[in-house]
Amino acid sequence: MDRPAVNFYEIGGPQFDPRNPDRFNIYNDPSWRALIDLALAESDLLPLIAPRKRPTPRNPRQQYFKTEQFEQNGSRFTRTTLSVAGRTMTALTRRDPNLATTWQLQHLLKDVDDLRAYLQLPDEVFEYDAGDVSHLIAADRALGDRGIVMVDVPDPVCEAAMLLGSENFMLIGYTQPDLIEALLNKLAPHRLRVIEQVSAAFPQHPWRIYGPEFAAEPNLPPAHFRRFVLPFTGAMVRAIQRHGGWARLHCHGRVASALPVFVEMSADATDPLEPPPQGDVQLADVRACYGRDMALFGNIEASDIETMQEDTFEKLVAQTLRDGTSGPGRGFVLMPSAAPFSRTISPRTLRNYQTMVRLAQRG
Repeated sequence: MDRPAVNFYEIGGPQFDPRNPDRFNIYNDPSWRALIDLALAESDLLPLIAPRKRPTPRNPRQQYFKTEQFEQNGSRFTRTTLSVAGRTMTALTRRDPNLATTWQLQHLLKDVDDLRAYLQLPDEVFEYDAGDVSHLIAADRALGDRGIVMVDVPDPVCEAAMLLGSENFMLIGYTQPDLIEALLNKLAPHRLRVIEQVSAAFPQHPWRIYGPEFAAEPNLPPAHFRRFVLPFTGAMVRAIQRHGGWARLHCHGRVASALPVFVEMSADATDPLEPPPQGDVQLADVRACYGRDMALFGNIEASDIETMQEDTFEKLVAQTLRDGTSGPGRGFVLMPSAAPFSRTISPRTLRNYQTMVRLAQRG
């Protein structure tokens, strides 16, 4: 590389389609066009694309789960109902047309009794076939030399936290860790099968694994993080690397105590390395301590891009580039902590993204 890489997170991926007229597609707003064009023309593209998976022929999921979609007051809702072990549980999500986010109004598992019932689901419910990677191959070919597809998957911690909600995951994890471990053992084998299938059929690609943050401080102590993340997420990392891939671990917030665990599981990279007050690390320190072990992605807060005055933001980016590239290391990618998710992009936000590109191109 003749300069530090610069990536706009998801911006530039297939979901950022300004031509799609769907009213729930925020990216067709005219204010997005310049930012998408900038990403396509000037940034290093790493579109995040999830594997496709379909239930195996013997998967009895329809016997237990029912899903319905409906619209109400301009929003789109999805209701999932699970019946097992004499209990009926419901999850509800809402998607609004002005935001690219899905609100989890009700989590499927609301207490310990729901969790115990969920654990009685037969293992066949979690059997999927993810061997069709044609969409990944097509997206990779379309990128040409502008970037490379990054396969995007949750880890078992993320799946468990989304079933329970972050509060219940934290409370049960702290008071009854054996129950959380049982849930992770229930979820992990099917997740690992997906990783094995996709990494074998789509080798030598980067992956983003998201979810460890639910078990990181201040949610749970470091000992719990090690117990819930190291064996399960670590197995995913090893499966990806067996086929020549690279595993990037996504973890918001306070990661000072998590970074040694990432190194122990031989992760290839991590993001977004948030500085205080959102996080608890300084990029220069991370580069000095872990830069030889992992490539580093970050350390620009998305909120700073949207709210910081342009001259102040330019100084921040310049310092970030110095901190991320000083001394020996596996590499640094200048990147925000997240992509914008509102329907409109302000002129200041666009100019700050332009600043990131301009300063990175200076090297």
